[in-house]
Amino acid sequence: MKVILAQHAGFCFGVKRAIKMTAETAKNSQKEIYTYGPIIHNPQVVEKFEQEGVYQVSDIKKIEKGSSIIIRTHGIPPEKEKEFSKKCLNVTDATCPFVKKAQKLAKKLMLDGYQVVILGETEHPEVQGILGYTDNKAIVVGNIKEAEKIKKCAKLGVVVQTTQSMQNFLETVSVLLDKTPEIRVYNTICDATKKRQDSALKLADKVDIMLIVGGKNSANTKHLAELCREKRVPAYHIESALEIKKSWLKGKTLAGVTAGASTPDWIIKNVIKAITAPEGLSKSGLIGHNKKS
Repeated sequence: MKVILAQHAGFCFGVKRAIKMTAETAKNSQKEIYTYGPIIHNPQVVEKFEQEGVYQVSDIKKIEKGSSIIIRTHGIPPEKEKEFSKKCLNVTDATCPFVKKAQKLAKKLMLDGYQVVILGETEHPEVQGILGYTDNKAIVVGNIKEAEKIKKCAKLGVVVQTTQSMQNFLETVSVLLDKTPEIRVYNTICDATKKRQDSALKLADKVDIMLIVGGKNSANTKHLAELCREKRVPAYHIESALEIKKSWLKGKTLAGVTAGASTPDWIIKNVIKAITAPEGLSKSGLIGHNKKS
């Protein structure tokens, strides 16, 4: 079977930056290092860093005063930064610059008197961080239906989770236009996200099957999978080559592969290798080897 890799797939600028900062911090420290939540939404990368002495925590009460902690790519609310300061933690801020921009714009809108609306997933750490910059006064909506429930007000200001789809953004904003006589909209979708979505959709029109590679907890990977499923081809969201089943490939001649912004190259290469080498499939229908050599 032949495989085509999407033009834009895998690590984005913000993820590469966070990985580099984490690796450098680990290299220069003799003590254990912590990340507040997973540094990126990819379990294999998180596991690799744990092997190097970098551990994720969700509660800083569990770590000693003065410890080193890294802020994940998704960012954190301002109140968490204050908690870090009170505990005298040595902080490395690996928040993606595009997320930082969304945080600052949300705060500016609030200070300018707008009712802030955040388009995104309510429980996602990026959205929770942005929400904190509005003193938790913003309204979070995920789609058109939720936007329709917003009451009319004098001024609305909109920011977007950086990994949202452009289609959802445009459709939701069109609904919000009817909610106010004055609206200020900031398109804070990351350019890397849009490029990955556009190239995945373009590829899906050419192939017999699409494999979307990335963490199951990765928002941008999930959105890639959702978009590909809207096309005519079967589309599967997998974290690694181990999840590929023989039945998916039966009767197919051309496979398309794309990957979320937090998916490392070695995982993508494993998936491509597994598809092009049928002997790599075990009798159970899964790939027999997926470790980085």
